[in-house]
Amino acid sequence: MHTIKLFLFVVPLVIASRVDPDLSSFDSAPSEPKSRFAMLDDVKILANGLLQLGHGLKDFVHKTKGQINDIFQKLNIFDQSFYDLSLRTNEIKEEEKELRITTSKLQVKNEEVKNMSVELNTKLESLLEEKTALQHKVRALEEQLSNLILSAAGAQEPPEVTSLKSFVEQQDNSIRELLQSVEEQYKQLSQQHMQIKEIEKQLRKTGIQEPTENSLSSKSRAPRTTPPLHLNETENTEQDGSPWTLIQHRKDGSQDFNETWENYEKGFGRLNGEFWLGLEKIYAIVQQSNYILRLELQDWKDSKHYVEYSFHLGSHETNYTLHVAEIAGNIPGALPEHTDLMFSTWNHRAKGQLYCPESYSGGWWWNDTCGENNLNGKYNKPRTKSKPESRRGIYWRPQSRKLYAIKSSKENTKE
Repeated sequence: MHTIKLFLFVVPLVIASRVDPDLSSFDSAPSEPKSRFAMLDDVKILANGLLQLGHGLKDFVHKTKGQINDIFQKLNIFDQSFYDLSLRTNEIKEEEKELRITTSKLQVKNEEVKNMSVELNTKLESLLEEKTALQHKVRALEEQLSNLILSAAGAQEPPEVTSLKSFVEQQDNSIRELLQSVEEQYKQLSQQHMQIKEIEKQLRKTGIQEPTENSLSSKSRAPRTTPPLHLNETENTEQDGSPWTLIQHRKDGSQDFNETWENYEKGFGRLNGEFWLGLEKIYAIVQQSNYILRLELQDWKDSKHYVEYSFHLGSHETNYTLHVAEIAGNIPGALPEHTDLMFSTWNHRAKGQLYCPESYSGGWWWNDTCGENNLNGKYNKPRTKSKPESRRGIYWRPQSRKLYAIKSSKENTKE
């Protein structure tokens, strides 16, 4: 800016130097012509001003270019943040939707338990009234019996009194059983109430202000990133007219199952491909009621097999210990029965447990021995011949037989 002011100040001087000779010609006689080198000095002054003006413009252009680059960098950062926020918002919406569904189910069960408790309380009150009336009758009969004993010492007890006493004892036993069932129902009601409170707490934690539809749908340049997998998904399938919840699916090897302990707890994969629901979700589901575990296997000859178990699953503190008892099926020895099977991965194992994932790949429920079965191992094609490579794949081995290669597997559960 200083250069421009200097140039504006120099130009009038040059113009004045050119105009003065002409004006003087009207006032006096012509004098000797000035030297031509005086004009050259004016030109140099003018050129110097133009040069300084060019340097000033060049500096201004560089500063403006730097400011524009900073603006573009900030816009790119804003695009990245907005895109990440959109992805995170969609994930939280899915989790909130699942929690709301679970809450509604628990509320329905809570209402059923409350209704059952009211009915039991009503029956208990009626039985207590009957017990009170019977006790009054028994006291009256006892008084009569005492009088009879006093009047006729050594006489036998009347049969009516004996039958009445046995009836009263039966009623007492019935009341005790009913009280015990009421206590159990009350405990279940308390557990349901605690679960509802816990889910409501999770809903409050995950609750965020949802962006408006226009803001999410506005056109913004998405960064070149790959969106993460949607993990928090469940699927209900219909088999034999009953709903099943899918917890594991292997079919083509598109998903790497040699994951960490943290991912096996949270879940990974997609429902329309290979999928693992997650140990935390499986544990939360099976704690609501008594569930059945169903394994479905298909070999490379497309022969299908299945087995169903009644089972119990422990919490995180027990390494999700699995205990099964076979109910039905045609896969002998698919899982060891009546024993504690602890879940482990390549980066997590229980104290004193063999390190099976190191040799067999994937996360699975193992006992004190390895090699009986592993449905979360590496997906191998039939051409795999080496024994070590086969053991790292998904397989089932019946008792005292060779490894049985698996083409696809499914694990489902239902009440």
